[in-house]
Amino acid sequence: MAAKVDVKSIPIKFFNTETRTKKTLKPHDDHKVTIYTCGPTVYDYAHIGNYRTYIFEDLLRRTLQFFGFDVVQVMNITDVDDKTIKGATKNNSTLEEYTKPYKEAFFEDLKTLNIEPAQFYPAATDYIDEMIKMIHGLMEKGAAYQGGDGSVYYAIDKFPRYGCLSHLKMEDLKAGASERVVADEYDKDNISDFVLWKRHDPKRDGNIYWDGPFGPGRPGWHLECSVMAMKILGHTIDIHCGGVDNIFPHHENEIAQSEAYTGERFVRLWMHSEHLIVDNKKMSKSLGNFYTLRDLIEKGFTGTQIRFMLLHTHYKTQLNFTFEGLEAVQHTLQRLNDFVTRMQEVDATQSDMLVAPILEIAFRSFAEALADDLNISVALAAIFDMIREINTLCDQGNISIEEAQKVIEMMKRFDTVLGVISFESKPEEIPVELEEALEKRNQARKDKDWGAADELRDFIISRGYVIEDTPKGPRLKKGEHAL
Repeated sequence: MAAKVDVKSIPIKFFNTETRTKKTLKPHDDHKVTIYTCGPTVYDYAHIGNYRTYIFEDLLRRTLQFFGFDVVQVMNITDVDDKTIKGATKNNSTLEEYTKPYKEAFFEDLKTLNIEPAQFYPAATDYIDEMIKMIHGLMEKGAAYQGGDGSVYYAIDKFPRYGCLSHLKMEDLKAGASERVVADEYDKDNISDFVLWKRHDPKRDGNIYWDGPFGPGRPGWHLECSVMAMKILGHTIDIHCGGVDNIFPHHENEIAQSEAYTGERFVRLWMHSEHLIVDNKKMSKSLGNFYTLRDLIEKGFTGTQIRFMLLHTHYKTQLNFTFEGLEAVQHTLQRLNDFVTRMQEVDATQSDMLVAPILEIAFRSFAEALADDLNISVALAAIFDMIREINTLCDQGNISIEEAQKVIEMMKRFDTVLGVISFESKPEEIPVELEEALEKRNQARKDKDWGAADELRDFIISRGYVIEDTPKGPRLKKGEHAL
C-alpha cells in the first residue's frame, strides 16, 4: 500500500521561469519551503482569473505538504497603489474604508474555494517605514535617485542582471534606460527606470499620502512586495509565485531592487501560472464574459465545483473557462463522491486481497505526477484508473470492509492535495413520494408488470433522480443533470 512508497525518495521538479527548465527543488532548509505569493489588489472583487492563480498556489502548497515539507507562505495584500487610491478619492473615503470590504470578501472567497490559509497576509500599508528604509539603502548604493518631479526611481542600468526573468534583450533595455515610468503597471514598450517612491499629487491622490524624507508620497507597487517578502521570509526565498502577467514588470523589478539592496539572490525558483480565458476570449467587462467568484455562486455553482474547474488543468496551460466545462466538472465530482459512498457501504468480510497492489500503483503514480511540475491531469488519471479497478472488484463482491476502509483512507490522502471530495456518510434525503414510487416499481417488477415498472421509473427520472442497483438492492440518487 502507500506505506511501501517513500514519497521523500521521489525528486520534485518544477519549471523555473528564470532558467526556462525544470529544476529539482532544493530549499535552503531540507524540511521547510518558503513561498511568496502575490496576493490581491483590494480595489474590487477578485475575478476567476485571479483565483486560477491562487488555486495553483494552493495546489503547490498542498503538494509540498504531501511530500512532507513544512511550508511557510506569505501572500501580500496590496492596499495602496494607483487603483486603490483612485477608488478611495473617487468615493471620498479613506484608503482603509475603501479597501476593507474587498479584503473581507477576499478571505470569504478563500474559504469558499477551500484554499488553505497562508501563515502571513501582510498589508502594504503596515510596512511603509521598512519601505522608506529600503529606498534609502538603494539611494546610498547608487541604485536609485530622486527625479526632478520629486519621485524616487530605480536605475535599471545599475543592475546588470535586469531582464533575467522576462528574458528581454539587454540592448532594448539600455535603449530605454533614460526614460522613467511613474505608473505602477506598464508593458514591455515602457522598459524604463521605475518608481520606488511616488510623489504626492493632491489632484490625483487627494489626501492619501505618507510623509517621507523624499517628500510626501507613497511607495511604488513593486517595492512593496520586495519589502514584505524579505521582512518576513529573509533575503532569499525558495519559491516566488504569481500569474504570467506578473513576470514583467513586477517580478523583474522585484529582483532588481531586492538583489541590489541585499547583494544576495532574491529567489531560488520562480513559478508562474498561465492566463484564464473565457470561451476562448480574453476575459473583460466589455465582452460581458467577466466573472467574479460571487457571480458563479449566484448562478448556482458551488465553491467545490469552481475549485475543481480551476484546478484540473496544468498551471502552465492556458485555461479556457466555459459553463459547459463547469457542468462537466459536476459529473466528475459526483463520480468521486459516489465512489467514496460505495466504499462506505461495503459489507463483505472476505476477498482475494487484490486491493493493496492497486492502491500502491495509484499512490506512486499520483505522487510522481505531482512531483513532475504539478502534473495534475496525470495525477487525476491515476485516481480514476484506481476507481475503475476497485469498482470492478466491488462488482464481483471481491472487496472486504477492511480493504474498503483502506481505499477510503487513500482517497483522503489524495484529497489533502485536491480538497474537493466529501467523506460525509450522511444518507441523502429522498422525497417520500419517490421512495414510495421505488417500492411500487420493485413490486411491479416482481409481478412482471413491466409497463407499470417503466412508468414508475420514468416518473422517478422526471423528478431528477435515477435508480442505482447496489448489493443491498435498488436505491435512488440524484441524476447528473439535477446536480
